[in-house]
Amino acid sequence: MSTTSIRKTPLLQVRDLAVTYAGGAQAVRGVDLEVDAGQKLGIAGESGCGKSTLALALLRLLPVGTKVTGEILLNGEDVLTMKWGQVRAVRWAGASIVFQGAMHSLNAVHRIGDQIAEPIVLHSKASQATARKRAGELLEQVGLPAARVDAYPHELSGGQRQRVMIAMALACDPGLIIADEPTTALDVMIQAQILRLIEQLVSEQDLGLIMISHDLAVLSDTCDRLAVMYAGRVVEHGPASEVYENATHPYSKALSGAFPRIGDPASRFAPRGLPGDPPDPSALPAGCTFHPRCPVALDSCATQDQELRDAGPGRRAACVLVGPQGVAAPVLPGAEEARSTT
Repeated sequence: MSTTSIRKTPLLQVRDLAVTYAGGAQAVRGVDLEVDAGQKLGIAGESGCGKSTLALALLRLLPVGTKVTGEILLNGEDVLTMKWGQVRAVRWAGASIVFQGAMHSLNAVHRIGDQIAEPIVLHSKASQATARKRAGELLEQVGLPAARVDAYPHELSGGQRQRVMIAMALACDPGLIIADEPTTALDVMIQAQILRLIEQLVSEQDLGLIMISHDLAVLSDTCDRLAVMYAGRVVEHGPASEVYENATHPYSKALSGAFPRIGDPASRFAPRGLPGDPPDPSALPAGCTFHPRCPVALDSCATQDQELRDAGPGRRAACVLVGPQGVAAPVLPGAEEARSTT
């Protein structure tokens, strides 16, 4: 028997995923991602870059009329080709989502215990009594007293409601959690508590995690790997801390530079930013879609699109100025001059 180790199938494989909304808006364009059990993947980018569309596509939650192509393999099965009965089961038992606004997801006129128990009854065929008991256990797991099962959403603070959302996501023991901006509406202290809770649950239960945020600092502290999206594509992918501290794509550099670092007076008193907005998905510019905003764009960037290329060990970036060591490479005339402006 060969002693060669066989690589275990990833928990989630996304292959050449493309999403086009009715009307022609290309929200996601050829995305490839992988998440293993116990791994935390962060997805970063400005609003309008396709992050939430990608998350919704993973569980077929997009509006009717949306065209989705590619493959979404969850435990080796393609979600896009599943029958609706399979999809319903996968949405809670295979993967679940923690949405950004808890009050938009929780029903204001139902007690939180009933809302947590509902998917348990539907998917596990448990009795109401058993499901309610499990709801209390889940609340304790996320740091709330089991007695809060009788509370209504308005009786809880913002951080407590977000904990309830995490408890609901864990209700049917999924293998993958998708957290779409789970701490955006919370203050800094509560945000830190929720992030620590998510990290702890992922570690203890060997879950896969996809966390979506515009904040690279949060993702670098929370996640193992980081994918930066722009105009529906991944433009940089690598170890989270390295992408945050030493980004190679100009867009990733701009996102990282937008957040001042504690103890760094230069970033505090001279914060960097990025003018303009991401392009309209229904009217994408030719060539590299980032070139109209790029401070180091070459003439060729307006006509030549860029694919992900090696940018150092375990890293890839979609920029003509990125070489194999993850540094700007003089591959085209004018590259030296362009780099000097950064």
